[in-house]
Amino acid sequence: MITISLDAWKRTGISILCLGAHSDDIEIGCGGSILRLLREIPGAAVNWVVFCATGDRAAEARASAEDFLSLTTRRSVRLFDFQDAHLPTQTAAVKREFESFKSLQPDLILTHFRQDLHQDHRVICELTWNTFRDHLILEYEVPKYDADLAVPNVFIPLDDDTCRTKLALLNKHFASQRSKHWFDDELFRGLLRLRGMECRSPTRYAEAFHGRKLVI
Repeated sequence: MITISLDAWKRTGISILCLGAHSDDIEIGCGGSILRLLREIPGAAVNWVVFCATGDRAAEARASAEDFLSLTTRRSVRLFDFQDAHLPTQTAAVKREFESFKSLQPDLILTHFRQDLHQDHRVICELTWNTFRDHLILEYEVPKYDADLAVPNVFIPLDDDTCRTKLALLNKHFASQRSKHWFDDELFRGLLRLRGMECRSPTRYAEAFHGRKLVI
């Protein structure tokens, strides 16, 4: 197993682009990693983008993003009002928004998993790769009823405090999701523990990603 140090990013800083189809996707998929990176890399810049965020869900998304990004002043939160569950029929319009992100030149892009069975998630992943050709892209996972979790190959260990903060913020900001059968601490912590076991995390927990192209 190869371990990569964050030392280079600590010296030079880092610009992160977080892409999510829905209001809670980024938080569920990589919220803990964002919390850790912002804690360990002072001055990190984050652009946080959610494509389907309207009404109460938009308010939830903005408040959540501000909390998850509270450790940096170099942050931008952009919410779009594309129709939930219909991104495949709106691809041209979504692509136009992606083109505007090219000038950001992020060091790290966090996006959806290519084999995710939610159609909106797949569109965001496909357009991420279509738009960014020379960037480090990590695809995060979102557990769901469809049972589409795969075998990840990139892990970011998280300590217990970070896991607790992630779960607390999810519960604080996404009241609209609490009635869903999949939205609970046991599921989210269980996945964190499973991925921690798989990478022998010294802290027992980790978030996992798919890294499709890495150049050394």
